[in-house]
Amino acid sequence: MQTLTLLSDPVYRRYWLSMLISNLGNWMQGATLGWLVLSLNSSAAALGTVISLQFLPSLLFSLPAGVLADTLPRRKIVLVSQALTMSLAIMMSALISFGHLAYWHLLIFAFCQGTLIAFDMPARQALVVELVSKSRYPEAQSLNSFTFNVSRLLGPALAGICIASLGMAWAYWINALTFVPLLFTLLSLPAPLTASTRGRGGLLGGLRFAVSSPMVRKLLILLGWVSIFGVNFQTLIPAYARLVLGLPPEGYGLLMGCLGGGALVGSLWQIWSAGARPRRIYVAGLALALLHLLMGLHLPIWGVGVLWAGCGFAMVTVMLNTNTSVQTIIPDDLRGRVMAVYSMVLLGAAPLGAWLTGRLFDALGGRSAAAVMGLLTAIGLLALMRNPLPSVLTSADT
Repeated sequence: MQTLTLLSDPVYRRYWLSMLISNLGNWMQGATLGWLVLSLNSSAAALGTVISLQFLPSLLFSLPAGVLADTLPRRKIVLVSQALTMSLAIMMSALISFGHLAYWHLLIFAFCQGTLIAFDMPARQALVVELVSKSRYPEAQSLNSFTFNVSRLLGPALAGICIASLGMAWAYWINALTFVPLLFTLLSLPAPLTASTRGRGGLLGGLRFAVSSPMVRKLLILLGWVSIFGVNFQTLIPAYARLVLGLPPEGYGLLMGCLGGGALVGSLWQIWSAGARPRRIYVAGLALALLHLLMGLHLPIWGVGVLWAGCGFAMVTVMLNTNTSVQTIIPDDLRGRVMAVYSMVLLGAAPLGAWLTGRLFDALGGRSAAAVMGLLTAIGLLALMRNPLPSVLTSADT
């Protein structure tokens, strides 16, 4: 399979393996955060607030982050952001270990972590293009998604075991250790990779391009709608597992693992058919809406797990095809800034989605909240489908 030949490149292979280890720790920590919030405050709205603060910086800081990604060496930006994120994990583990953690600490932690993600993501997206070339980016993105979703499958399950047997602090300690291979890999990458130039358009150059390109604009509107209403799993799954199903940590980890398992299958499918296929976004988005609607039914735990697995498959299909389609179109000198706009839409829409999910959950109950979010997802997608998307996208489609 042509996609797998990328792993024969020793530089990309080292980066890919270190990202796999780091993502595993990140998903352990992410799953633990949801359980930790609900342990301190048994409210879906409280969890939604934490998740909102985690994603709010992407709305606030993505545009300047994109300028940095187009003006400074991207490797250095990723290196600094990852080192600081590791430091946050160490501080959180210490607070939990010594019994000093309070809810307000989680609010600050979420905002700080979100700020680092906002500056990391545009640089990391552009760094992958430097490592493999623009023509092979869809294949690299499929492989990166594979590592992300293997981690999404295994990380929460390991987090559930870790919480039950060792305590929540250990999930943060383990996550801190998983940054070490990535930091060494980033330090060892051949220098210089592309030393970015300021390019055209300044701070708003990426935003102007995204608005003026009909295809990019259409893709980002779709992405924003699905991000607000269709993929609020960091709020919905922990609250559903603890407050609706009354599951222990291991059961919660299993449900999160079901989501990751479906996403992993979606990533493998994308590897098999690597490329930018925008039309799949509509189909997968509507499938995501239907699965949320079915979550409104009274189902056995295995049925809930099957639905979450389907959501994972649909979610990764939407995200991968949107990402590769945007990366296929944008010019290299605007890559960091346009991907910053992409990050702003993807993650900046999440605070509203997390807040809305938490409020609906507490007001209507978990099943009804999931169904309402599915209905809203479907309404928006059906309206947007009046503007068709191509089945396959190339760099000539702007």
